[in-house]
Amino acid sequence: MSLTFHWFLPTNGDSRHVVGGGHGTPATVSGRDRPPTVAYLSQIARAAEDLGFVGALTPTGAWCEDAWLTTAMVSQHTERLKFLVAFRPGFVSPTLAAQMASTFQRQSGGRLLLNVVTGGESHEQRAYGDFLDKDARYRRTGEFLKIVRGLWEGGTVDLDGEFLKVEDARLARVPDPVPEVYFGGSSPVAGEVAAKHVDVYLTWGEPPAQVAEKIAWVRALAEKEGRTVRFGIRLHVITRDTSEQAWAEAQRLLAGFDPATVQSVQAGLARSESEGQQRMLALHGGGRDGLEIHPNLWAGIGLVRGGAGTALVGSHDEVAERITEYHRLGIDEFVFSGYPHLEEAYWFGEGVLPRLAARGLWQHPFAARPAPSAQVPFAS
Repeated sequence: MSLTFHWFLPTNGDSRHVVGGGHGTPATVSGRDRPPTVAYLSQIARAAEDLGFVGALTPTGAWCEDAWLTTAMVSQHTERLKFLVAFRPGFVSPTLAAQMASTFQRQSGGRLLLNVVTGGESHEQRAYGDFLDKDARYRRTGEFLKIVRGLWEGGTVDLDGEFLKVEDARLARVPDPVPEVYFGGSSPVAGEVAAKHVDVYLTWGEPPAQVAEKIAWVRALAEKEGRTVRFGIRLHVITRDTSEQAWAEAQRLLAGFDPATVQSVQAGLARSESEGQQRMLALHGGGRDGLEIHPNLWAGIGLVRGGAGTALVGSHDEVAERITEYHRLGIDEFVFSGYPHLEEAYWFGEGVLPRLAARGLWQHPFAARPAPSAQVPFAS
C-alpha cells in the first residue's frame, strides 16, 4: 500500500517566516509577505501535483480566504491534484452543501475531498451567526453528515432532527465519485461522529504514543458501528540534506517569533474550547525551551499558530524514519506544510519521497510521472 501525502494551500498568506494565527486569532503580519492570490496558490498547487502529492488542504475560518471559492479557482490551473476543502457544517444547509460538492466533482473531474470542521471556538462561531455550544455543534455535524451522505447515495432524505430538518430533499445529480470525508476532534462526542460518518480521521501531530491512543479509541468506536476508518496526521515539515541544516532552519524561524506576538497568540489560544488545541498547547507550555518533544518532532510552530503546531524536523532520512514510525501505528495519510510552502514542497518532494519510495512505502500517484531521484549531499 502506498502512503498518501497531501500538501497545504496557505490561503492566509505565505512567508519565509511562520504565518501565525488561527483558532480565533488573526493571521500575523508575515502573512502579507506573499498574499494568497490565485496565481501564487496555483504555483504551489502545480508544484505539489508534479512532486506527487495527492491533494492540498485549505483551511477555514475568519483568518483566511474562503476555501470553496479559492479551490474552485485554483482547480482550473491544475490537472490532477485534489482539494481537501475545509468547511464548517453549521454555516450552510446540508442539501446545499451536498449540491455544491456534487457540482465541484463534475466541474473539477472528481477532485474534491471534504474536511469537516465542526468549529472549536464559540466566539468565532457567533460571528457567523452560530450560537450553539461545542457539544451541540458536534451533534449537529452528525445530523448534517447523515443528510449529506443520504443525498449522495441518490436517495430522498427526510429528517426532523435536534438541529436540522429537511423534507423531500434530493439531488438532481449525485457526485461521481462521492467525495471522501475527513474529520478531526478529540472530545468524546467528536469520536462518536467520526465512528459513524467519516472516511478518514485526522489528528494533529502529537507524539507517537498519544497518536496511538487516538487511533485505538476511534478504531474501537468505529468497530462498534460496523465500520472501518482510515487515519491521517497533520504536520508541518522542515527537511534538509543534513539534520544540522534542518535544525538551523527551525532555529531561524524561532528567532523570528516576536515575544509580544507569542504572548498575544498564546493568550488567545488559551481561551480555545478545542480539546485538540489544548493538547497542542500542552506540548510546548508557551516556552521556547524543550521544544523537541519526540525525536525530530518540534512544537515550536504552535507558539504563534493555532491548530497544527508541530513539525517534523531533520534530515531527509530522519523525516522518512519518523513517517515510517507513524505509519506503523496505523497512519496512512499525511497532510504537510512548510514555510514558504512553495520551496518546502520541493525540499520534501525531492528529498523525502524518493526515500520512502525506496522503502516500498510510496509511489508517485500519477504513473506517467516518475518519482524524483533522491537528492544526496555532495561529498566534500
